Amino acid sequence: METTGKPLFEKVTQGYTFKIFLLIVMVLLLLIPLAMIRGIINERSRTADFAEADIMEAWGSQMQVAGPFIVIPGVRTDEVRTKTERDGEKIELIKRPFTMVVMPQKLGVKSDFKTTIRRRGIFSVPLFVTELSLSGTFDPAIASLLPNEEIFPAQAELVIALSSQKGIRKINRALWNGQELFFQPGNMGVNIIRREDSFRDRPVYTKDISIYTDVPVGSGIHALLPAYAQSNFDIAIAIQGGQLVRFLPAGQDTHVEISADWASPSFQGSFLPGSSNIGEWGFDAVWDINYLSRDIPLFWKSGSEAGDYDYRDYSNSLFGVNFFRAIDTYSLNTRAVKYAILFLLVPFLTLFLLEVFVRKPIHPVSYLLSGIANVIFYLLLLSISEQLPFYFAYILAAFGVTAMMTLYSRSLLSSWNKSWYMGLVMAISYILLYAVLNAESYALLIGSIGAFVIVGLVMFITRKLNWYGADLQD
Repeated sequence: METTGKPLFEKVTQGYTFKIFLLIVMVLLLLIPLAMIRGIINERSRTADFAEADIMEAWGSQMQVAGPFIVIPGVRTDEVRTKTERDGEKIELIKRPFTMVVMPQKLGVKSDFKTTIRRRGIFSVPLFVTELSLSGTFDPAIASLLPNEEIFPAQAELVIALSSQKGIRKINRALWNGQELFFQPGNMGVNIIRREDSFRDRPVYTKDISIYTDVPVGSGIHALLPAYAQSNFDIAIAIQGGQLVRFLPAGQDTHVEISADWASPSFQGSFLPGSSNIGEWGFDAVWDINYLSRDIPLFWKSGSEAGDYDYRDYSNSLFGVNFFRAIDTYSLNTRAVKYAILFLLVPFLTLFLLEVFVRKPIHPVSYLLSGIANVIFYLLLLSISEQLPFYFAYILAAFGVTAMMTLYSRSLLSSWNKSWYMGLVMAISYILLYAVLNAESYALLIGSIGAFVIVGLVMFITRKLNWYGADLQD
């Protein structure tokens, strides 16, 4: 029984089919450390977000600007009829306060951003300073009142809502028909964003930017108007912030001109610029938006009774630019790990084919060590790319792993005659991976063609291989 069983066991375990099965099991096992590395990438990315949030919290946050608006208090008088058996029908006048918000007839925005990179440890965030120039005209005639409504023009205020109070450095100019305005903090209940209590609790900033009326005073500035009449305004505010800037096309006609010394902008929001120029020096962009192309009314009225808050979400109309970093280290590392299984199979297949054609058996432990070396590549890439530019980190990690695999193949095969193939295959693989990482639009195409070529090559090389034994067919 033992003499017949032993040769059969040896025959099965020494065949190519068994080794292929064993290699598949190894690849599946190596997916566990790859998943752990992906978790490390996510953790480091979150750490970077917290570091950026700390910098932004002290500097001025992402900047969203809405306004200016004219905010006017008013009173609505309603007749309430009640019937009683004793007095008959009784008419009672009830006064309900409301707020009228009036948009500008013309709004012009100009800003020239000066950017810088602020670092905390190994993490960094793009910041900016600028003078935000707001100019245009108001025509109160666009707002209409019902017969039972009355407003108080003497209490009218000009409001500019901002996402961050810390972003205001100073008011360089504030003119209303040539008269100086005195601004105070607060936006009179016209909020551009529902802010978190602390950026530390939520490092990834919310993208749901909204206008809220009749809620507690939020970020921004307001000033009492000397006259509620057809007027022009000219305001210049020195502000600072980071990462992005957004504007609300509040005017009946809105014209926005933005320029910056940032060479990699990403225009975002509901409206793309009508014209833009991008170069190594930076960029400039121009928007012209008419009120018919967005859903913001020229004026609105909101109640102030408890439970009667007027929620207005105009996030779909915001537009602007992100100060986009062309190379995001953590997203590139995440994309690299997604292709890891392919780059585990390639060295395994290479070693297997070298074993077949050199006719020297290679122990499964050697395959396992080769797989671990390729897993360590992604850990090296992550750690080095946090300290050096990604392309340089990639070259160092790829060169190190390729050299190690080539020398290890030389020790396994006892000759350079075939072992140099491992270095060639590894180099081509990493070049292909780098091309996939940098070709966002064509990544799937390059990856699928690469996989097709690899499978076709393996099929061609092994077309005469006897999978039932250790000998090649004639």
